[in-house]
Order: sequence, then C-alpha cells, then structure tokens
Amino acid sequence: MTPDGPVPADRAGGSLTIDLGAIAANWRTLAVVAGPAECAAVVKADAYGLGVAAVAPVLAAAGCRSFFVAQLDEGIALRGLLGPAPSVFVLNGIPPGTAAEFDAHRLLPVLNSATQVVEWQRLATSRERPLAAAIQLDTGMSRFGLSPDEVHGLAQRPDGFAGIAARLVMSHLACADEPGHPANESQREAFARLRPLLPPAPASLAASFGIFLGPSYHLDMVRPGVALFGGAASHSPSLRPVVRLQGRIVQTRRIPAGAFVGYGARFVAERPSRIATVAVGYADGFLRAGGGQGAACLPGGGPPLPIVGRISMDCLGVDVTDAPEAALQDGMALDLIGPHRPLEDAAAAAGTIGYEMLTALGHRYHRRYLPDAPPGR
Repeated sequence: MTPDGPVPADRAGGSLTIDLGAIAANWRTLAVVAGPAECAAVVKADAYGLGVAAVAPVLAAAGCRSFFVAQLDEGIALRGLLGPAPSVFVLNGIPPGTAAEFDAHRLLPVLNSATQVVEWQRLATSRERPLAAAIQLDTGMSRFGLSPDEVHGLAQRPDGFAGIAARLVMSHLACADEPGHPANESQREAFARLRPLLPPAPASLAASFGIFLGPSYHLDMVRPGVALFGGAASHSPSLRPVVRLQGRIVQTRRIPAGAFVGYGARFVAERPSRIATVAVGYADGFLRAGGGQGAACLPGGGPPLPIVGRISMDCLGVDVTDAPEAALQDGMALDLIGPHRPLEDAAAAAGTIGYEMLTALGHRYHRRYLPDAPPGR
C-alpha cells in the first residue's frame, strides 16, 4: 500500500493473490464437516492479514451468519461492512469504559472476567433491558475466560448473570492441532462440568483444528479462522489453498564456488552457482528466520529452489542453479507460497505457523483478489 493507494503490479517487488472463491469453498466444506452445528467465521486481524473488506462479504454471501473479531474497532468496522443482520462477537471482551459502544453498534462482547460481567450488567441496568453477550470459560488454557472460581461465585448469587441475555457459552482449546493431546479431552470435560452453571445458551468449543477432533467437539457452533484461509491443509485435503505469494527477480548472477551470499556470509557456494535476488524481504512479512531454510519454485512447478543466505529487509537470495536458464529472466516472479509451495511448508521453514506468516504479510505487495478485485484494492 502506497500513500496513494494500492501498489501497482509493475512497481511492486512481489504480488499476493487471494482466492476469495477458495475461502467461500473452505467455509462450505467446514460447515458440512461440522453440521448440524452452525459454522461461524473468525476474521480478526484484518481477516488474518488478507483484507476483511474483501473477505467478510464473500463469507456472508456463502451463508455465514456469525463472525468473530478480536477488538472493538474491528467489530465496528465489520458491522459497517456487513450491515445489521450478522452476529458480530468481539473476543477480547469489553475494554473499561466502552460498554456503551458495543450496544450502539450491536456488537456482542465475549465476557471474559467477572469484572466484564459486572460492567455489562451495569449497562443493562441503565438501559432497562437485558443485553446480549457471549460468556467464555477458561477450561485450562489460562488465557481468556471466567475461571472456575469466578463461575462458581457468580452462579451462587441470584443476580450473578442478571441482565445478560446469553447468546453463546464458549471456550477455546489449547492443543487442538495435536489430536492425541490429553488436554483436548480434559478441556472438553471441564467445559461440560461448568456449562450448566451458566445461563442456557448455545455452546462453542472448536475453532479451526478443533473441528477435526470430531462431533463431540462441535456442539452448537464451530469457529474456524485459519482453516478458512488455507492454514489447515494437513488436517483436511478437501480444504483449498487460498494464498499465492510471488516475488519478483531483480537480477540473476553467476558466482564461483567459495563465494558467499548475503549478510554474515552464512551461505557459501559449494559449486559454481546462479543466484537470483528476489525483491521480497522481512519488511514484506517474509520472515527473516526462513533464510537458509525455505525454498521458492518456478510458477509452473519443478524442483525446489533453495532460499540461501539471510533474508534481508527488502530482498532474499534464491539458488536457481538447477532451474533451466531459459526459464529465468529479470522481472519474472518466483513462487514463495503457492500451488507447489504450501503455506504450511513455508511457515515451517521459518520455524513458525501459518497464522503468523499470513498476518505478517504486509501491504507492499500488489494484491490481487480472485475471482474479482474488490473496489479500492
């Protein structure tokens, strides 16, 4: 993103293609897997960096009726995008002094502490009507949610949940990406024990990876996030890739055996080599930790082309010695994430996860949305 708007294709060091049709297809796939539970969508952090203004309307058109964001301002923006019909839940709950803004924008706070419960009750009293909200339980992650002690304390008071129209009771799994981890069953059992102490409401436990743990985790609603955006392909081959990241070759040079590439001379060529300098670096969200670990590939496929040396702020080096010389020229693009280089592989090479890689991708790329480019992008 430049001060004047989107980055033109002919000026960008790289391009980021986002397949909106694949996002909608992934939501439909997950809705079938989780059915009859409702399938919501988590679009926090600008739809995991992919552009909520483009993504959320596509999900709504596909049939999604409940959305989750993390922060109040994200909720306000999403309400403006989607209009009055969908439910918009705010996962971080109520920052002190902001309860009235939730009501004004018809947002559903996820109440995470006794303090937030009291603040929402005060607003309900002043409005002289119950106010809708979700209530989250901490079932073992030691993060968001009412602790067991808070739940028991509120449940023992006649007015403990007075004024709260509970729309959802929820918790979050810590180890859902490890199906055999004992914490999954422990948390499911803790949720089942605590839920009867809360006002009657639909229940939700599973986010993206929790969906694949089976029906006993689906309850009344599932909340996929990264799985919508291509970050759970290893758990379900029916999910489609969403993102293609390509970097433009600035120049290609021949180096002799013994020459080094990049800062710190961390890579030394063992043979005469051809090195392509690609105009994508850690300032573009392509993480520095992937230097010397990851790979690129030609757009049409072929052998992986190692990323060599340290990733710099604005560029990285790729060993293209094994690529056909006729297939390379300055200005052409190499795939850093794409059909032959899955998101999960690129993230693993950088020692991280797809979530971090997606949300790190910045706005210096030329962004292209499929099937159609939304206005202003």
